[in-house]
Amino acid sequence: MIKRVPSTALRVGMYIHDLNADWSVHPFMRSTFLLKTDKEIQTILDCGIHEVYIDTDKGMDVPDAPTQEEVQGALQAEMIKIAEMEKSPVIRVSLQEELGRARAIKSQAANLVRNVMMDARLGKAVSMEAVEPVVANITESILRNSGALIGLMHIKNKDDYTFLHSVSVCTFMVAFCRSVGLDAETTHQAGLGGLLHDTGKALVPDAILNKPGRLTDEEFDIIRRHPRDGYEILLKTPEVGEIPLDITLHHHERVDGSGYPDKLPGEQITTLVKMAAIVDVYDAITADRCYHKGMSPTDALRKIFEWSKFHFDPALVKAFMRCIGIYPVGTLVLLESNRLALVTEHNEESLLQPKIKVIYDIKRGYISPIEIDLAHPVGKTGSDKIVSHENPAKWKIDTQRFM
Repeated sequence: MIKRVPSTALRVGMYIHDLNADWSVHPFMRSTFLLKTDKEIQTILDCGIHEVYIDTDKGMDVPDAPTQEEVQGALQAEMIKIAEMEKSPVIRVSLQEELGRARAIKSQAANLVRNVMMDARLGKAVSMEAVEPVVANITESILRNSGALIGLMHIKNKDDYTFLHSVSVCTFMVAFCRSVGLDAETTHQAGLGGLLHDTGKALVPDAILNKPGRLTDEEFDIIRRHPRDGYEILLKTPEVGEIPLDITLHHHERVDGSGYPDKLPGEQITTLVKMAAIVDVYDAITADRCYHKGMSPTDALRKIFEWSKFHFDPALVKAFMRCIGIYPVGTLVLLESNRLALVTEHNEESLLQPKIKVIYDIKRGYISPIEIDLAHPVGKTGSDKIVSHENPAKWKIDTQRFM
């Protein structure tokens, strides 16, 4: 049985099923292993991991701990309540109209980040003349239809992850800022921070950045230097404002004071940095890497919601969920009709009733795509309901084909 337990309750002989933290927090090669030493337990505690999941069939038990199913059921119910409280952002053009432009913007932005990283390695300053227009293009795309670019951000080539991750964080930051009503200039500066936040990784050797095995203590320390390295690189460009500098230096800080590089407590972390921390982790844990398989967007949101007790601002996590929906664009969902569909657009009336494209019948296989607005069903094909989200790999479905 899988149970969630406080890290302080861990003992040698327990089997870790899930460290319950994003990969950047800990140096372990795997999130599943048998605890053999007190040093391993101390490392978990030192990393700021407050709760983990154990497998009682493979190791010692904690009798009164809640099961994974109980925890997930309670979290899902809370998430649905949050989604029911908010309307979706206004959409100005259709997904189909915006996708072409969004693809071009994604490619342009990834190339820009690649160039920024190359310049940083050569000791050159960042060219804000090149960066500013890209953030403006991302913002304009979000204003037209946020789902297009956000949906594309879940499609990443493993080799280009470092560049595309920065584009994703910029995209999510712009959408997040707009959804909470921040002004245009603040939103633009936050977008700049998102695009440049990982500039310091230019100084991390690729062998460490993409290492498939467990990091040594020395390698982990090198990885953890990237926020300050990035901050110092950006200081060479006088045009860079305080918001991008703050996001770059502090996006790995956590409200419980367990983050880095400065272990700032929550009251000393600015709101925009707290927002950047959320979107940075969300994008990281949904992406496939050489050392882990990415979570579905809905699972990732549930994890971040769970971690908000310690690492994130709970109110901002709820606001982020309202921003992108508990079924973000591009999510594969199972319907009551035993069909699978891709979420293509959110409805302004309800985040729980998005527009979908039905592509698969679990008894018959692929079907001719049917577009349905769950908030405004028409005829027999339109009367349906989302039961759960699904892993595309389970059904061997390439969701990119249907975007």
